[in-house]
Amino acid sequence: MQVLLDAYNAILIFLEKGGPVLYGVMIVTFWMWMLIIERLWYFFAGAKADIQKVVAAWESRPERRSWYAHKIRQAMIAQVSENLNANVEMIKTLVATCPLVGLLGTVTGMVTVFDVMAVLGSGNARAMADGVSKATIPTMAGMVAALSGVFVSSWIERRARRETERLADSLTMDH
Repeated sequence: MQVLLDAYNAILIFLEKGGPVLYGVMIVTFWMWMLIIERLWYFFAGAKADIQKVVAAWESRPERRSWYAHKIRQAMIAQVSENLNANVEMIKTLVATCPLVGLLGTVTGMVTVFDVMAVLGSGNARAMADGVSKATIPTMAGMVAALSGVFVSSWIERRARRETERLADSLTMDH
C-alpha cells in the first residue's frame, strides 16, 4: 500500500512541476490509448468474425465471374477494410498532437521564466527553476507519449493492410 501512495505522490509532484499543460498531454495520451486499445480489441476479437462472414457470403454466391460479381467483391473488401482501418487516422493525429501539446508547455514555461526575469532579474536562478521545469517536463512527456503511440499505430496500420490483402486473396473469382 505504501508503494502505491509513494507512486501517487510522485505523480502529483511530477504534475505540479510540469504545470497545467501536462494535463493536456495526459488527456491526449489517454484518448490515444483508448483508441489503440479499441483497435487491438477489434483485431483480436471481432475482425476474424467479420472476415469469415464476408468469405462465407462470397463462397455462397453461385456466380463469381461476372462484372457484377466483381463489383460486389470489391464492395465486400472495401467494407472490411473500412472496419479494419477505423480510428487509425485519429490515432495517428493524436500521436502527432502529443509533442505539439508538450511544446505548448515549453512556451508557457518560458513565459513564466521571462516574467521572473522581468521582476527579479536574471541573477536568481532558483526563481527561474519553476518556469524551466514547466518548459521542459511537458515537452518530454509529450514526446514520450508520442513515441509510445507511434510504434503501436504503425503496427495497427500494417495489420489492417495485411488483413485486407489476405481477404482480397481469399475471395477468388475462379468458380
